[in-house]
Amino acid sequence: MGDEGDLVEVRLARGCRCFGGWIDGELAGYGWLSTASEWIGELELEIRPSVGEGYIWNCFTLADKRRRGVLRALLAGVRARARYEGLTRLWIGSVAIPAERAFGPSGFTPTLVFASEVITGYRWLQVRPAPGADPALVAAAHHVVGAPAGRFLRLSHPRRH
Repeated sequence: MGDEGDLVEVRLARGCRCFGGWIDGELAGYGWLSTASEWIGELELEIRPSVGEGYIWNCFTLADKRRRGVLRALLAGVRARARYEGLTRLWIGSVAIPAERAFGPSGFTPTLVFASEVITGYRWLQVRPAPGADPALVAAAHHVVGAPAGRFLRLSHPRRH
């Protein structure tokens, strides 16, 4: 897990679960699932899934395994496990455009669109509904990330999680 390898033990201790995908016996990718609050580092926001919900995050496909359906398979596995455990909704986000192409075929519906930058120590954040998103789902998404629609500028406070 590269620079985040030292966080694995801390994440597991707080109840996060890591899922992996393999090709020919080699790790091809991984992703995390949380049912409690998590920090979204790219946005500097806390996501707080409601009871019966989860948050999939920090998904990664190893470079030599990309373009082989690893993320789609990983998401299918996490969704199946979450459904088996009674979770009724999963949240996921991405700042990686190629990865986002796997979301729709994996059963995820775009709900919120974020734009975010750090400018001289300040976090600029724009939050808006995804085109055509269900208003009830948009409201639920705003609730779990604690950010209304609009543009915001605040002091940046990055952290490792």
